[in-house]
Amino acid sequence: MTLTDAAILLFIALLLIFAIYDQWIMPRRCGKTRLRVALQRRSKIDSLIFIGLIMILIYNNITRHGPVITTTLLMALILVTIYLFWIRTPQLLLKDRGFFFANVWINYDRIKGMNLSEDGVLVIQLEQRKLLVRVKQLDDLERIYETMIENQ
Repeated sequence: MTLTDAAILLFIALLLIFAIYDQWIMPRRCGKTRLRVALQRRSKIDSLIFIGLIMILIYNNITRHGPVITTTLLMALILVTIYLFWIRTPQLLLKDRGFFFANVWINYDRIKGMNLSEDGVLVIQLEQRKLLVRVKQLDDLERIYETMIENQ
């Protein structure tokens, strides 16, 4: 196994660890999950560019008669990328003392204000930062508000 194959394998392992953490570990951290809300996905163009670059590497490896393991690892990297960017749904997890947004824990006492924009984006003002929560279904905004008020 070359250094390139080891690096690709390391990236695949890191992405799989992130996927396991995001799907199974994070919902169990910091207490019981009160509300789980599906969020809108970010632009998929970044993942398409990444997959395109990996396909160029696969083509280059095949035409130069490179190792088969490198081609296999690159294909596995594409599969993990498809799962993370196209199949997995980002979520907002509301707990008793705070919530997870973009895999970051935020306590409720850090919230300085909340506003709803005209296009249905919940803006949560923290000490030095604004969080823009874009939900898939607008009905979830009311449930988020009620859960946050109930737990503060």
